[in-house]
Amino acid sequence: MDFKTFVFYVFSAILVFAALRVITSRNPVHAVLHLVLAFFTAGGIWLLLQAEFLAIVLVMTYVGAVMVLFLFVVMMLDINLDRLREGFWSYLPVGALVGILLVVEMAIVLGGRYFGLDAMPNPPAATEGYSNTRELGLVLYTEYVYPFELASLVLLVAMIAAVTLTLRKRKGLKYISASEQVAVKREGRIEVVKMPAEKE
Repeated sequence: MDFKTFVFYVFSAILVFAALRVITSRNPVHAVLHLVLAFFTAGGIWLLLQAEFLAIVLVMTYVGAVMVLFLFVVMMLDINLDRLREGFWSYLPVGALVGILLVVEMAIVLGGRYFGLDAMPNPPAATEGYSNTRELGLVLYTEYVYPFELASLVLLVAMIAAVTLTLRKRKGLKYISASEQVAVKREGRIEVVKMPAEKE
């Protein structure tokens, strides 16, 4: 076993452990921290597979931004753990079905060559001057341009929906109507009041 294979197995073991701790940890903060570890370790595995761009994007996007936001929200919210555990067993059949499907998929992917299902050839060796970022961009913006645009549209709709859901009117909340502010005239800004002078 060479050093690269050894590092891959070590990273894979850490990734599986962190993923299990995400779903088994009772403390939400600990679960988020284990998810950060899982994403960081997945980035390391992608580096071993010579997918440097994807590894850097994963670390910068998820570990550097999204998971920090999750951790901030989880620590700011007062989460009632007893209320979250109510009805946990009612979700067990669906969760077990999804887990079995994931195990079957991973068994097919990892053990496909033993079952005669290995149809993917080994990738060619990288030549000098090869850039996987350039190749990814070429494939993404030529063959998969429509799915890429569709995914960006879905993310845009989700962002607009998230902003819309936060704009709920509450009682006692002071806000300025933009249309009334634009439609105001000069006469409505200042009112000159004439008052008689007072004598001491």
